[in-house]
Amino acid sequence: MAISFDEKTRIFKLDTATSTYLVKIFDEGYLLNLYYGPRIPDVNVRGRETRPANASFSLANPVIGENGFTPDTAPMEYGCNGAADFRISALAVRNAAGDSVTDVRYTGHRIVPGKPGIPGMPASYVNSGDEADTLELYAADAVTGVRVTLYYTAFRDLGVLTRRVRVENGGAAPCRVERAFSCCVDLPDMDYDLITLPGRYAKERNVERRRLAHGVQGVESKRGVSGHAQNPFAALAARGADEEHGWVYGFNLVYSGNFSILAECDFNDSTRLIAGINPTDFEWTLAPGEAFDAPECVLVFTPDGLGEMSRIFHRFYRENLIRGRWKHEKRPLLINSWEAAYFDFDTEKLAAFAKEAKTLGVEMLVMDDGWFGRRNDDTSSLGDWTVNEDKLPGGLAPLIERVNAEGLKFGIWYEPEMISPDSDLYRAHPDWCVHATGRTPMIGRHQLVLDVSRADVRDHIWGMMRRVLSSNRIDYVKWDFNRNISDAASALLPPERQKEFFHRFILGTYDLMERLVTEFPDILFENCSGGGGRFDPAMLYYSPQIWTSDNTDPLERLSIQFGTSLCYPASSMGTHVSACPRTGFETRGNVALWGTFGYELDPCKLTREEKAAVRAQVAEYHRFYELTHEGDLYRLISPFDDPCRAAWQLVSPDRRTTLVTLVTVREQFRAGVRLRLRGLDPERYYRDEATGEVFSGALLMNAGVVMTRVARRDGESAKLVFTAVEEQA
Repeated sequence: MAISFDEKTRIFKLDTATSTYLVKIFDEGYLLNLYYGPRIPDVNVRGRETRPANASFSLANPVIGENGFTPDTAPMEYGCNGAADFRISALAVRNAAGDSVTDVRYTGHRIVPGKPGIPGMPASYVNSGDEADTLELYAADAVTGVRVTLYYTAFRDLGVLTRRVRVENGGAAPCRVERAFSCCVDLPDMDYDLITLPGRYAKERNVERRRLAHGVQGVESKRGVSGHAQNPFAALAARGADEEHGWVYGFNLVYSGNFSILAECDFNDSTRLIAGINPTDFEWTLAPGEAFDAPECVLVFTPDGLGEMSRIFHRFYRENLIRGRWKHEKRPLLINSWEAAYFDFDTEKLAAFAKEAKTLGVEMLVMDDGWFGRRNDDTSSLGDWTVNEDKLPGGLAPLIERVNAEGLKFGIWYEPEMISPDSDLYRAHPDWCVHATGRTPMIGRHQLVLDVSRADVRDHIWGMMRRVLSSNRIDYVKWDFNRNISDAASALLPPERQKEFFHRFILGTYDLMERLVTEFPDILFENCSGGGGRFDPAMLYYSPQIWTSDNTDPLERLSIQFGTSLCYPASSMGTHVSACPRTGFETRGNVALWGTFGYELDPCKLTREEKAAVRAQVAEYHRFYELTHEGDLYRLISPFDDPCRAAWQLVSPDRRTTLVTLVTVREQFRAGVRLRLRGLDPERYYRDEATGEVFSGALLMNAGVVMTRVARRDGESAKLVFTAVEEQA
């Protein structure tokens, strides 16, 4: 099994393909983290349990048991508030007496094959029972009766450990959960860099790297969504660790709402990292017998650098998080109407798009915003999910029939969690928007947020969506979310439970999405939030792809896609060729080929030369589909390291084909760029399809290839394709 327990040492050993994680039941029932790092065969880790001499005011600080144990310095497995552990707390429960002192100790455990789900929430899963084992560690607070279950799942064939927490009220009086982080990891040193993905609208997921320092540092969101500004991902990388070398710990929270990932370095130069729901504006009341489930956190460890950390995340999400028909089935190549027409379209214009797109090899037309209510701009009609027959006479059916007659599938845009003040729905139910009592709700992008924490609101919206989706042949849904949540409160929650709103809102969103994928399993579902404002693992559980950014400039997309790839696979990244004039069609196609690939332009306005370029790109999309959707990604030159160029490589699962792409952002007068390839079989020989030359995998990965006469000027790009040959030429 991947998880074992030694009765003599009272140590749990959790093994993944790349790591070992050790938890010890110590004196008085304290749970301690002994080790998390490269896989080891034994458990005799000494010197981690007690360091009382270094405790603050060591003579007066609580020292428990004959071994000199103090929570102030111990590597606590799940650090609690107020019981002599003075570092950032993973758990704080306010009890009936009014204090939030929380002290949970071991009470039992069980080890089971497979992995249980989380009621009402997204989580990773196993495809078969022998993929992973799960440890359930039970602990309780003897004073309040609060019970905690720590869930750990170790995946045998990947370097992945998942963690989550359930808090139950086992006492006789209500209690309030004030913070319940999904994981807490104590490391024995602080010699790491913290890597995060900050950004903004149209410039999402930049890579930021900073040295850990004493005190608390990290990233958070309190926007109601994971957000453009931060992403629920962080890595701790050993000093000097790079793409290919060095210890790296990755943490990614499977959650779409307010989150915190915080690292604290203490006076002992040790590091605690916690990840979970942001405790700001959070509280959850538990009556006796009730339980609260925190979201899942995915932990990856590798001794082989950031690139391997990313590939582990990618493989795991492709196989153990993304679900449904489109997990591996080939997805249709689409063209979206947004940048081609915005709100200015009708049946004839879209039918003309479809007719021309078909000649180019496109397989699906997506009708974006503007098809419903009186939606001629962004000032009205959100929530009125009925067809605008001024644009689409006779409804959707005549348009879909014409699109299907051209041989294309048909997709549609929704923004279900929003409502316009100028809408029939708002006029009928003004109380359904998110608003705080006595305050006029703030309007963003001419819209308010629907209170989907309410079952009646969800049922109404779902009823409107279901009527459209069930009565028309719709193959794709793009689900958008175009503002953050202010005035956070719900009309149905009593005053003492208003801090539950944010989490209840996210649970409501998950409920709507689960209804969609359950009732319409054949629909290809793409998530969006003003581009990449809700690009997180929880969304991948419902939609296999997410629109990466509203910024479709290929040179700007380089940093966006590089940053996103730190933990999210290429198959999940919505990438389109647009009408952006900054580069030629070749570079636009080469950058978009990294991800799901599609078009965001008016096909009727393309020149003859551009149409020929599109047909060539479509052929490449089909040829390289396995590489982009199932292969391994290697970042060769990062735009965060080199502002003049970027290069990346995709390798097929069987390592027989590789696609290498180089983009020049700014011209430099130099002899050429040497690219040392990665991920090939060193014993195999590969043919350069452009020249016919044959090279060993070892040569390509060590001596590399020099690109001297291609991609020299601003905005130019080039591709290399190497395929395996049976013998050396």
